Amino acid sequence: MLKHRGFPGRLPSSDFQFVIRRANKDGATPLIARKRYADRRPADRRADTGFIAALWEYFGAEPFERGNLDAGRISWLFDREVVPAEQPFDPKSYDALLRINVEVAQQSFPDVFADGAEAFDWGGEDDD
Repeated sequence: MLKHRGFPGRLPSSDFQFVIRRANKDGATPLIARKRYADRRPADRRADTGFIAALWEYFGAEPFERGNLDAGRISWLFDREVVPAEQPFDPKSYDALLRINVEVAQQSFPDVFADGAEAFDWGGEDDD
């Protein structure tokens, strides 16, 4: 399982994780498309925004390996903003290639992709 070094581990000040520490001994959790309802909690929406921002900052429009990215978090975006980058696609593989569907992601998360958009606040210290 590829570990994406430098990728944010979680949404700051929350329990929403973005990566896993180690591979599951029983195999990778399958990716599924989860429906996002309009009445989701603001914290859940912020987690989705933070995750797509992290994917965009880390990978851009290029295909990326699933690796240690959290299956639950990917599943909230899967088959919409995050799509398979290869056919046949194995949703149970840590080696599966994914990519951001930029057009859909721009519609769903306009603040992340807007021209001149500020970088997502990961809660780190200022460089000043």
